[in-house]
Order: sequence, then structure tokens, then C-alpha cells
Amino acid sequence: MLRVLFLTLSVAAIAHAELCKPDAQNAFKVRLSIKTALGDNAYAWDANEEYLFKAMVAFAMRRYSSKSTTQISNVLLCNVTDRVSFWFVVTDSSKNVTTVPGSEVEAAIRMNRNRINSAFLLSDKTLQFLKITSTLSPPVKRSTPVWLIVFGVVLCLIVAGIVLLVIAGIQQRKKKNKEPTERENLEEKGEVTVTVENGIPCETLDLKAGHINGVFAADDERFTSL
Repeated sequence: MLRVLFLTLSVAAIAHAELCKPDAQNAFKVRLSIKTALGDNAYAWDANEEYLFKAMVAFAMRRYSSKSTTQISNVLLCNVTDRVSFWFVVTDSSKNVTTVPGSEVEAAIRMNRNRINSAFLLSDKTLQFLKITSTLSPPVKRSTPVWLIVFGVVLCLIVAGIVLLVIAGIQQRKKKNKEPTERENLEEKGEVTVTVENGIPCETLDLKAGHINGVFAADDERFTSL
């Protein structure tokens, strides 16, 4: 009896070895970059982590097909390296000597990729299924179209330019109106200003008080005194 059991286990082990090997049919290679992703918080890859991986793959297969009876024992790992890379296959639970088609495994992994990544605290870049393309997140839709943002910026610049031109025109007009007012105030005060004619400075006549010529003033005092 023991020989029969031992022979059965040996045959099963040989069969599993044939099913799970590099580049075998329906086999997938996995590469993990735990140190790159977590740095000092990186965990060691051991038998417990392998068990968790098998459980997550079995979970993905069962979730992909509600009628699936995939067990953890149906997920086989082989060629595990220290740099944390390995191959895996999923065997058919009904026969256990054949593997599940790769297309089904790929569809199940893609469907549950986020759940698998979360279990190992990794991302698509640090937990790579080399034959399975990453599930890209849908592009972010902007609530406001780009052309509307550009149009708003250009419109604001135009409005700002118009406002600056209006303010400059108002200031220039005030300056022009202020010059005649200052000139009139000077004339009312009777202030004498010096103007230059033909390169010779001349005194402007004081319109209010007049201007007395010093020569005639001296003659008047000499002849009119009594």
C-alpha cells in the first residue's frame, strides 16, 4: 500500500514538473521587484508569500468563472529564483493532469490585477506578468475642454489690454487739461516769466501791475520834483 501511494505521488510530481517549466504551454513568468517598490520596508519572499500568490491566482480564476472549482493546489510554481522570479501554471481541477488554457488565465489575471497587486503592496511595474499586458487605467476626462481654457486666457489678456489703454488715455487727457489751468493761474498771480526770443532772454510784461522802465523813472524824478 505504501509503495502504491509513493508511486502515485511520484507520478504526480513528475506530471506537475512537466506541466510547470519555463516556456511550457499555458505557463506564465512572473517577476517581482519588492526591494525597488518598498525599499527598507521590503519583505522576504518565502513559502508563505508563495502560498499567498497561489491563493490570489486561485481567487482570480474562481472569480473569473463562477462555476470554477479551482483550488490552491491547482496553482503550480516552478523555477523560483532569489531575485524573485518564477513560472506558474493553473491545472484543470477536474483532470489535474492538464493545464487551463492560457487565454483564460490571462483574462482572470487582467480582471483581478488590482486585487493581486494590493495583496503584495506592488504595482503593475513591480509585479510583472511578462506575457500578460498591464491593464491600463482609463484616461482622465477633463471637466473643462482645453480650448475653452485657452479662449478664457486670451479673452482676459484682451480685456486687460483695453483697460490699460483706457486708463492711459484718461491720464493723458487730465495732463493736457492741467497745463492750461496752471498757465492761467500764473497769469492771475501776475508772476513774471522769462522767455527767450532770438536767443536773448526777455522779461514778459506783468499784465496786472505793468513794468516800469528804470531809465524813464530816473528822468521823471529829475524833472518833476519841486
